[in-house]
Amino acid sequence: MHCDEALVLGLDIGGTSSRALVCDLSGRTRGTGEAAGGNPNSHPADQAVRQITAATRSALAQVDPAAVRGCVVGMAGVSKMADPRFAEQFHRGWAELGLTCPVRTTSDCEVAFAAGTSQPCGTVLIAGTGAIAARIERHRLTTTAGGHGWLLGDEGSAFWLGREAVRAALAACDRGEPLRGLTGAVRARLLPDAVADSPADVRKQLISAVHAAPPIRLAELAPLVTTSSDDTAVDIVRRAAEALADTTARTRPPGDASPIVLAGSLLAPGNPVGDAVRAELVERGLGAPHTAGSGAAGAAWLAALDLTSDPAGLHERLVATT
Repeated sequence: MHCDEALVLGLDIGGTSSRALVCDLSGRTRGTGEAAGGNPNSHPADQAVRQITAATRSALAQVDPAAVRGCVVGMAGVSKMADPRFAEQFHRGWAELGLTCPVRTTSDCEVAFAAGTSQPCGTVLIAGTGAIAARIERHRLTTTAGGHGWLLGDEGSAFWLGREAVRAALAACDRGEPLRGLTGAVRARLLPDAVADSPADVRKQLISAVHAAPPIRLAELAPLVTTSSDDTAVDIVRRAAEALADTTARTRPPGDASPIVLAGSLLAPGNPVGDAVRAELVERGLGAPHTAGSGAAGAAWLAALDLTSDPAGLHERLVATT
């Protein structure tokens, strides 16, 4: 098989979905696959492996697995590969796919950066349920800022937005004020059947409702913030953008002009947090950031780097159109 007949496989594995893409070195898509979340830190190991292999198997349905010359798996929770039990399950499931090429498992940060730029160095900021910034050098992650999880940080994340919304509601209750706007929406979501009108009673019920659920469920309240235009919501969005810009800045030396790539649901164009982060980065002199495209395409492009003589052209054809 000639090099221009080679195929590459890229996977983007997250907590809610697993996506796979097979393409040739011209950037033409040869197969795609999608399954449920495969992050091994948020799903049982066997379930995570099952979703990863299901997405891959779908992507390979119309191609010969032996034609795949390179593979990159970008995985949220990739640190789990250090667990011998998970690694064994992963490699066992992978062996059943018929692939003979080397497979590289890496952080979703590397894949997200590649999904936004063909440059080898820069910063990627990801904000979804959690939040993390990473420094990329020669397409490899070197340092991170943030990403410590809901208990220790993740400032500006969906979890953080939800928690701040509840804290605003509790502060209003402490002042004896009625809940309206964003705080009223928080009450309606968390206490849909409540009949108590007393701020003191609502305060107690809100606290009980939050502590009765897994803490990460607070991330589900983030859309209440991003779809509200009252002063409380606007202030939370402003503080989230400042925190995310701070996290980004910690990965960049003074005068750094390398690209910044934004990824994750909160940083999509049109999301108030994403728009505020873009404005904040420009105001700080960090430049206008790029927006990540398909993570699976970014992973496939990374898998093709050693096989193509035109990485920039392939990036434009593959990532920009996928």
